[in-house]
Amino acid sequence: MAGTETVRGTVRAASGGRRGVAGARREGPVDLRLVGPALAAWAAAALTLGAPGGGTALAVGLCGVVAGVLLLRPRRRGRWRGTAVAAAGVLLGAAAGAASAGLHGADLRRGPVPGLAEEHARVVADVTVTSDPRRSAPRVHGNRTADASVLTNAEVTEVTAPDGAVTRVRTPVLLITRLPSGERGGSGGWEPNAEARRTADTDEEVTSAWMRLLPSTGLRLSGRLAPPRRPGDPYGAALYVDGGPPRITTPPNAVQRAAGSLREGLRTATDGLPPDPRALLPGLVVGDTTRMTQDLRAAFETTDLTHLTAVSGSNLSIVLILLIGPAGMALHAERRGMAPRLGLSLRVTAVAGGALTLAFVLVCRPDPSVLRAAACGLVTLLAIGTGRRRSLIPALAAAVLLLVLYEPWLARSYGFLLSVLATGALLAIAPRWSAALRARRVPARVAEALAAAAAAQAVCAPVVAVFAARVSLVAVPCNLFAEFAVAPATVLGFVTLALAPVAMQAARLVAECAAWPTGWVAAVARTGAALPGARVDWPDGWWGGLLLAAVTVVLLAAGRRLAGRPWVLLGCAVLLLVAVVRPVPLTRLVVGWPPPGWVFALCDVGQGDAMALAAGEGAAVVVDAGPDPESADRCLRELGVHRVPMVLLTHFHADHVAGLPGVLRGRDVGVVQTTGLLAPPGRVAFVHRTAAAVEVPVVRAVPGERRRAGTLDWEVLWPPDPAGTTDSGALVTAPDEPNDASVTLLVRTRSGVSLLLLGDLEPPAQRGLTRAHPDLPPVDVLKVAHHGSAHQDPGLLHRVRPRLAVVSAGRDNPYGHPSPRTLAALEDSGAAVLRTDRDGAIAVTGAGPDLRAVTRRRRLRRAAGAGPRSAAGGRRRPGPHRTGTAWSP
Repeated sequence: MAGTETVRGTVRAASGGRRGVAGARREGPVDLRLVGPALAAWAAAALTLGAPGGGTALAVGLCGVVAGVLLLRPRRRGRWRGTAVAAAGVLLGAAAGAASAGLHGADLRRGPVPGLAEEHARVVADVTVTSDPRRSAPRVHGNRTADASVLTNAEVTEVTAPDGAVTRVRTPVLLITRLPSGERGGSGGWEPNAEARRTADTDEEVTSAWMRLLPSTGLRLSGRLAPPRRPGDPYGAALYVDGGPPRITTPPNAVQRAAGSLREGLRTATDGLPPDPRALLPGLVVGDTTRMTQDLRAAFETTDLTHLTAVSGSNLSIVLILLIGPAGMALHAERRGMAPRLGLSLRVTAVAGGALTLAFVLVCRPDPSVLRAAACGLVTLLAIGTGRRRSLIPALAAAVLLLVLYEPWLARSYGFLLSVLATGALLAIAPRWSAALRARRVPARVAEALAAAAAAQAVCAPVVAVFAARVSLVAVPCNLFAEFAVAPATVLGFVTLALAPVAMQAARLVAECAAWPTGWVAAVARTGAALPGARVDWPDGWWGGLLLAAVTVVLLAAGRRLAGRPWVLLGCAVLLLVAVVRPVPLTRLVVGWPPPGWVFALCDVGQGDAMALAAGEGAAVVVDAGPDPESADRCLRELGVHRVPMVLLTHFHADHVAGLPGVLRGRDVGVVQTTGLLAPPGRVAFVHRTAAAVEVPVVRAVPGERRRAGTLDWEVLWPPDPAGTTDSGALVTAPDEPNDASVTLLVRTRSGVSLLLLGDLEPPAQRGLTRAHPDLPPVDVLKVAHHGSAHQDPGLLHRVRPRLAVVSAGRDNPYGHPSPRTLAALEDSGAAVLRTDRDGAIAVTGAGPDLRAVTRRRRLRRAAGAGPRSAAGGRRRPGPHRTGTAWSP
């Protein structure tokens, strides 16, 4: 539930009354006069960012002229006068927003930097850092991981062009520093490589140096300029910085050093906490998410709890409530908080709250949600200081107007939009829903919490669907369960933050206390995300958002009509619970997946490999993890796998190991086994680091070893040991390339199914496998090597003569996998071929003459009328055939 503010006091304040105080003054009608100008300024700024200056100036002048005419016409009484003033306010707001956006856009185009960016020129630049560095997530491309980057906002103060011309400027830029992905550093080896370790250490030092930079730090950098990716980006150019650590020319100012010291003190105080609280507590307090692991981030995204680490108004509200009490009582003699206990007057309280808000922004950094919360808080404090009572909705409108005029780029920020929508829902919708629930005898505190969570989710979910293409079905309950721990965790976190610079031992003790509620929040996120139906895919883009908004309106209308029918509502709740939990027997009955009695499943993870071998009820041996943790996790959840005796990673290429966090997520894993060739070094380090985080040991596969798990028996056929000897006595060359060092398994099930899993073996290694094992028998199922590439050894295919060949490949992949030549060779040998890029996930059931393969995508397509076709796209040839949605011999 992005941007949710989980403070019940705000909901009570917005309702216009307070409990337990006799004679409380009731609020009059809500003052909406600022809402129109604020929305107009927001829309105008969003539309004119990046627009030509002439058109913007014309629009500003036209709005101003019309507003002047409306205001200067002879006065008339009654409704016309009020309407004219309101319309003039809207037009003036639009003019102000467009003017601000135009002026900010002109700043980006001023000076030589934009022209040099169009030429992709190499420059030397003096810059001043204006934001905290943030690390982008690495992306998997093929079998490699693309370099991650450190992104930093900065302002160029002096630029030296290629011709030597030096110009002093003030142009915002985005610094992009490529970080090594670990795919370099030599080819690795069969023993840990000292050179690779030194390279990894150096890379980590460079990364750490960039991530430690503070705003206001001066740097001298060299690199290549490039134009912004989109016309509305808030910078005039992107500077791709040359490698190496940053060259600091000016240290940060005293204020930023103090804020950085507080943040670093919080990180130090939490060093001894368990992994989840250690990563999450700095995020809850100051928005520092650098320690959050990929799987924890994914859990927060799935459950819509990311607003907790965005440092939104809930954080500031908790701090201000400690000082002034709930906003709805701040002007009463019975006001709460620390201020009256300290004897502070209203004006002194407002000044103290302002100072606290300013410190909050400096420490937490001026992100959209922080700025919106700070502006809204300052407007409320101004009302307290002047003694003039104000509703929080005008305060929100004023905050939006001021922020859009100050920083028009916020008008196109999804984070800002979600933050404003969530706050508006809490102020305008949640009080009504809370009152309706209390009228139906729901306890007051439960009603307030449920109304706040549901209102924020209802207005934010369509926006999240626009860019995330998903809908969370567990957001409301997860936010409810997490809410009770957020306030104590945040308060204890701020106490830790304040104590760390002066009493580190005391700070560590408070952090230990904060670990309990923080761990609860993390557990709620992980538990909710682990549910099979936690999220539902949804169309992306604005059409998808509008569709979800329409569905939300229909559901709310239906819920209102059914409010007097508790049994119908209970039935709907049960259906929603079933959709979220998705019991495997019921899911199998409805969608036909997974098929009963499956013995092998090839997951649809895109361009990569991930497969599961059934090893008993709810258990499976997992071979490779694919390129994406979410895809691997989803596949195993759909198969009902919650216990994994062993994860075998055939080799360390990213398309086989990058999804390992998804396999480990929420499952009982015994051991991770890998090939002996430790290359590429960065991926090797990633595997060991990921397994160590959940205390799972990592071991190497030994040629000739035999293992058993549940109903499975398997033997490691390849790679040979470094000496090049095999069990059969044949001499083979030990591979020195990751693909050829893929662990190859010969698997047998107790039902009699045999499978050969080849990893990414290339033809030389395939021929070596044949020489090393001259008695290699025919198999029922062959996992075709290297995603069905054209590089296959015909002798191996002839030797194993599979009845069914399965290929894992990504749809529309740039490599042409699987190769038509390989598919034709397999079909000519009598094998039926299935492929994940067209058929989706594949499951094998039965044994002997009853061996069948069921494909998930084909099942869904068959229901739409698609007929059986060959894997190459034409009609099947005579021979082994598939009937309907399944293949059978």
